[in-house]
Amino acid sequence: MARLTGTRPVATRRWGCAAAFLLLLFTVQAAQKADFSGDSTAATINHSLTLLQRLQELLQNGNGSDSVLRVRSAASDEPKVFHTHQLLLSLQSEVFESLLRNQSVVTLYEPPETAALFEKFIRYLYCGGVSILLHQAIPMHQLASKYRVWGLQRGVAEYMRTHLASESSQGHVVGWYHYAVRVGDAALQESCLQFLAWNLSAVLGSAEWGSVSVELLLLLLERSDLVLHSELELYTAVEGWLSRRQPEAPVAERVLRAIRYPMIAPSQLFRLQAQSAVLARHRAAVQDLLFQAFQFHAASPLHFAKYFDVNCSMFLPRNYLAPSWGSQWVITNPARDDRSTSFQTQLGPSSHDAGKRVTWNVLFSPRWLPVSLRPVYSDSVAGAIQPVRIEDGRPRLVITPAMSSPDFAGVTFQKTVLVGVRQQGRVLVKHAYSFHQSSDEAADFLVHADLQKRTSEYLIDNSLHLHIIIKPVYHSLIKVKK
Repeated sequence: MARLTGTRPVATRRWGCAAAFLLLLFTVQAAQKADFSGDSTAATINHSLTLLQRLQELLQNGNGSDSVLRVRSAASDEPKVFHTHQLLLSLQSEVFESLLRNQSVVTLYEPPETAALFEKFIRYLYCGGVSILLHQAIPMHQLASKYRVWGLQRGVAEYMRTHLASESSQGHVVGWYHYAVRVGDAALQESCLQFLAWNLSAVLGSAEWGSVSVELLLLLLERSDLVLHSELELYTAVEGWLSRRQPEAPVAERVLRAIRYPMIAPSQLFRLQAQSAVLARHRAAVQDLLFQAFQFHAASPLHFAKYFDVNCSMFLPRNYLAPSWGSQWVITNPARDDRSTSFQTQLGPSSHDAGKRVTWNVLFSPRWLPVSLRPVYSDSVAGAIQPVRIEDGRPRLVITPAMSSPDFAGVTFQKTVLVGVRQQGRVLVKHAYSFHQSSDEAADFLVHADLQKRTSEYLIDNSLHLHIIIKPVYHSLIKVKK
């Protein structure tokens, strides 16, 4: 909140504001007059850089100032003083327009983190541009929101959404997610959540994992699109989080019950029961889940499905990167020719299927054409074929099993394709494509990718980096009543 000082209303504007206004008006008029309906003699005379320089000088030197902002902070006994121009502040901020309507000196109180950026903030109001770093995004967004500078607020939010992959010493995505929740920015919140889900292994090993809130942790644990090496990796990270945070017993038990224990091998479950202090402390809360997991691994899936509902998240694999669940595939020069590969996965997560393998064939085509664009013969000229541009096609990926087996009974296979991209020097997952259970391909696969360009965000060193994941899903047997 601003505290007002006892100053008299300003009756007139000094030459500085008038000059700034005239310069702005001249720029707008010049831009409007530049459009002469295609006249070949028309030209645009652009002195906008000079205008920006003059506006910066107005702020820096205080020439013609008619208002003063005194910014106080708990970090300093002395206020920061800015000699400003009411017209320019009012044009950008309705809050400043209201504050400066009847007084020329206003005292503002800011937290240390926003007070440190106030000069940058005021400079934006004069020049329409600002440069920020990762750690400055939240306080700059707070200033833009507090003073209702909507263009800056949108710009900072977009900066945050496009810099999720940037490297920082302590991490920043978790903090940005929590901030997005506080301010109600649903788009930023969802962008952060998706980034964390698709790059969870990188987050688990970083300093920001310890700052994850209970609410965020539970949101992540209920998702099936988490990308990580294995469920055991997730349990180990959760155990570390619980050990550091020491939440109340109901919270810890809720977190532990979100782990998908059937996705962990029996030998690893035995080790956890013997060695995990967290599991020992809360054993009673998860004993039923552990017992069910051992039953799941001991019986055949068909037999187990007769007695238990396997159509729930506990028996649904996440996007595991371990070799038994899929394979990496790097396609060099993906805009050139059709490619194919094959790999094997375990039939299912149950230990009963541990020795059974499924072979998968994969076909990649960079220029597949839908029926509407395929060449056809023309009726007007015999033998003529309608020309089709190469760029009219779109990439296609088809994944099919190379075999059929009675073991497939009661099992369907969900397929997920992750596309690795390089951002800020790191290889991360930015795109994921899921196949419908009854389909061998994703209809939207790379639909917006331009593989012809070496600078495409989908390519790393002119190669397409894919990771194909096969998720076997067991189904309960349905008894038909006659």
